[in-house]
Amino acid sequence: MARRHLERHRTTRIGWLRAAVLGANDGIVSTASLIVGVAAAHAAQGSILLTGVAGLVAGAMSMAAGEYVSVHSQADTEAADLAKERAELAHDPVAEHRELAAIYVGRGLDAALADQVADQLTAHDALGAHARDELGVSEALAAKPVQAALASASSFACGAALPLLVTWLAPAGTLVWWVAGMALVFLAVLGVVAARTGGADPLRGAWRVTFWGALAMAVTAGVGSLFGATV
Repeated sequence: MARRHLERHRTTRIGWLRAAVLGANDGIVSTASLIVGVAAAHAAQGSILLTGVAGLVAGAMSMAAGEYVSVHSQADTEAADLAKERAELAHDPVAEHRELAAIYVGRGLDAALADQVADQLTAHDALGAHARDELGVSEALAAKPVQAALASASSFACGAALPLLVTWLAPAGTLVWWVAGMALVFLAVLGVVAARTGGADPLRGAWRVTFWGALAMAVTAGVGSLFGATV
């Protein structure tokens, strides 16, 4: 008896991976930048911690709402396209069959084989065939608003908690350097983990997130120093 060949592809992770990486990255960068900016303005450590906690809560809720709304808009568009395709299949199935066969011809099949494939796929699941091959909508890549919102909010909170923990433990005199330095370490680790999960180059992933994180913290620290010196 032949053994079944099982494959696991990383595209099934795209929905939650994108939201989780975005949330964690934003949590680290925005909270660390906020803390560094307020610390550079010579605020008390208690005020800095309170600011960081407020940033964590507000950021997590904002990420959840933003992801839900944006991904739901994508889901609405997909649903509208599927409804349109369903109506076209009911109104003119012959034209839809020709359209599907033409897609397969464009992908390299000869006309006779393309017509046969279109026949069989239409008989099996006409809407599914058009959704996948004409619209590019599949189960693995379909928009999932609730999943994206939960992944973004929870990952943002986890990311934001890291610079907050450093703020709580670090000496007041070197707080800015501790938070900035550890935030870059956290970002590098996040870049490596995200790249490995998605099958990309870990070094490139680490460099990408640390560069933009360092830039964000540098700009925010500069603004904090400027306003702190004039208060």
